[in-house]
Amino acid sequence: MAPDSARNETTRQFGERVRARRDRLGLTQERLAERAGMHWSNVGHIERGRRNLSMENILRLAAALECTPGDLLNGLPVPEAAP
Repeated sequence: MAPDSARNETTRQFGERVRARRDRLGLTQERLAERAGMHWSNVGHIERGRRNLSMENILRLAAALECTPGDLLNGLPVPEAAP
């Protein structure tokens, strides 16, 4: 995986949704991280699609972004299973 490439299309699109929602709320990555109870560097990795999140972190992000987890997840492509 290239240093700044997404893990897959699913994490890339999820990251785009997080960034778009954060921008709409006028939040910095640092402020979003504080609200979600995570380190600010994780937000950057999430927005670039470099992190595969746990359910707990998806719920924390959604709460911090004042949206539902479904707003972040609905319609994302299902990643292919590993061989």
